[in-house]
Amino acid sequence: MTVICSIKNIHYAVRERVLFDIEDLEIRKGDRIGLVGKNGSGKSTLLHLISGKIQQEEEEIFRNGRITLLPQLKRTDTVQSGGEVTQDYINQAFAENPDLLLADEPTTNLDVERVKTLEQHLSRFQGSMILVSHDRTFLDLLCTKIWEIEDGRLKEYKGNYQDYADHKQLEFRQQEAAHEQYLRKKKQLEAAIEEKEKRAKRATVKPTDGTASSAKNAKPYFAKKQKKLRQTAKALETRLDQMEKIERPKEAAPIKMTLPNESDMKGRPIIRFEEQILRVGDKELFALKPFYLKGGQKTALIGGNGTGKTTLIKAILAAHEGIKVSPSVRFGYFSQNLDILKQDKTILENVMKDAIQTEDIVRTILARLHFYRDDVFKPVHVLSGGERVKVAFAKIFVSNLNVLIMDEPTNFLDIQAVEALEGLLKEYRGTVLFITHDRKMVTKIADRVLEIKNGKLTVFDGDFKSYREHKPKEHDETADELLKVETKITEVLSRLSITPSEELDLEFKQLLKRKQILLSD
Repeated sequence: MTVICSIKNIHYAVRERVLFDIEDLEIRKGDRIGLVGKNGSGKSTLLHLISGKIQQEEEEIFRNGRITLLPQLKRTDTVQSGGEVTQDYINQAFAENPDLLLADEPTTNLDVERVKTLEQHLSRFQGSMILVSHDRTFLDLLCTKIWEIEDGRLKEYKGNYQDYADHKQLEFRQQEAAHEQYLRKKKQLEAAIEEKEKRAKRATVKPTDGTASSAKNAKPYFAKKQKKLRQTAKALETRLDQMEKIERPKEAAPIKMTLPNESDMKGRPIIRFEEQILRVGDKELFALKPFYLKGGQKTALIGGNGTGKTTLIKAILAAHEGIKVSPSVRFGYFSQNLDILKQDKTILENVMKDAIQTEDIVRTILARLHFYRDDVFKPVHVLSGGERVKVAFAKIFVSNLNVLIMDEPTNFLDIQAVEALEGLLKEYRGTVLFITHDRKMVTKIADRVLEIKNGKLTVFDGDFKSYREHKPKEHDETADELLKVETKITEVLSRLSITPSEELDLEFKQLLKRKQILLSD
């Protein structure tokens, strides 16, 4: 295959921190490469070096053909939406018909439909490409190899992102096994050393007959035996000192959070929606039929840009007319607003400020987000943008809440941070409602899906995989009315438990009767 670009002996550092050392790397015609690594590891810098936007005095980079860079940072002096700006850059990049396309977070601000369109264009693209993206589904569909930048080194893995993730999991298990073997061997050597030392101490005996002659004959024998045992113990100690220490890989510690009103809310309707049309000013966004959210559910809210997802979330938070929120609910809203952080305070100080969880739990959560040990004492102003987003999330996550609402929580996070976030959400026993374009996150977290499309909100009780395979049935007016009646029954039951009355009791019986009629139709 024709070589499009080759890189040799590239050493790149920012101040005194080495971003990467690359001895030898080639990009060939037809290569479809996903470039992954933590925020700040040098992914964007490497793309700029390959494209020639950044140059070094002694660089050894061979370029063959047209190379186009689709940058992560795009112009902001425009009235266009973020998605429209990104689409303009994509269109321009394809118009140049490059031999090598370098795309840095090309799905930024694109809704799912536009991402799918981009995937189709890239799948038909005849040139080579290197993609930086935190969208794992995007990398799964398009890449045939993964480059990982870690600790200043670049390593290549065959296959797509899922193949890479599986390989990393295998490496993790192999390191666990190697660590266990190291501990066993270390313990064996320590026991052998201890045994040799004990035997060396016992290698002197009193003469059995008590005569001087017997003592004289025994002494050289036991002295020689003692010396040999101590030499063996010394050799074992040398082996022990020379053993390569194999560290235990970091495992995610479990979290056991206490949430307000948890037992009162689990499995019960906590947010009820009446039939209505949601508007912004005079503009109608979408219509919705009656439904409710239950305590403990994890619900994904999906839909195109501008369909009204954020408007719905804000209506819930404001207890908009037609939306009834249980008094037991305590909202926490995460929208990547970094203004909630005090720049001069440490990570731990910021997160503990409004926390209802213990410091031990808070530090466990911070460790899960890759802030280990003394990292928590760093002031916020020295952190990267992605790190600040994680601190802001942690601050909200441990506050006085039992319903977590999130609007695009994965923006500006690297893949490792996204997966850490998913791990916390999967273990969280409270209620979650989240907006995201990250299809893998929806697949992993959601047990219910709300989709706004064509001016209508669709409610699906099931995970994202089931939702994609689901074929909508024809409209059933009886089912609609049954849902309304069930919602009303739940509401009346709630009121009866607080302020019982004959009037409410009669209404409850009438609703039950109506439900039986509908079920028999």
